Amino acid sequence: MRLNRALPIIAAIPALLLASACSGESAESGDKKPKATAPSADEKNSAEAKRLGALDAEQLEKATLTGKTAGFDAKKVAKAEVEAGRGMQSDNKACQPLASLIGGFTHLPAVGTAHRSLQPTDAKNATVGSMWLASHSEADATRVMTDLRAAVTACPKGFKTLGLTYGKVENLPAPKLGAGADETVAYRITGDIGKQKVPMTYTVVRSGGVIAAFYGVNMLDPKQAAIPEPVVKAQLEKIAAARG
Repeated sequence: MRLNRALPIIAAIPALLLASACSGESAESGDKKPKATAPSADEKNSAEAKRLGALDAEQLEKATLTGKTAGFDAKKVAKAEVEAGRGMQSDNKACQPLASLIGGFTHLPAVGTAHRSLQPTDAKNATVGSMWLASHSEADATRVMTDLRAAVTACPKGFKTLGLTYGKVENLPAPKLGAGADETVAYRITGDIGKQKVPMTYTVVRSGGVIAAFYGVNMLDPKQAAIPEPVVKAQLEKIAAARG
């Protein structure tokens, strides 16, 4: 079993260097007309984001923390590692919003996402984690939060996904984040990884149409697993600036 299929990404993994060959050019000349190309998935999502008045993937990427902030180093995550978490399915439909966030996505499709690993800059800090932003219409983002709160309430005994067991879900007091945080949900999920129980702490915030999810784990002290508020607030400030 690959650990990165079992848990959200908790550290940056070196990206694979992929070389693309430029062999698609044709040496032929004449009257042949170039074939029309269908819009890519990114182009479709960008057009949908514009229609909804939401941030598109490019805007969201610029609005996402990168580098050192408040004791953590935010690093981009390789696309292959991000996609490994897509499509996480819960064996209990009511718990699906929780399963989707474990995979690094919202259960409602977003028009743009951006992912970062979060590593402490202090070697004495045992909290590691990740964060991701998902761009929606404001109505869909509100629904994501409503469904998430319902899932935390409906799934205290956990659920299974990809053959893995998450045996306990606990609601936690939501941090008071001030301006920029329209809604906040905090909870802890305990994953059963082999014979080891891994408490995973989530802080999920809605800022307009953007969902910002922060995941943390601390194997020495689960009570210190949440990504610190200064990191969350710094991210909310960047979202607010991007939204204008």
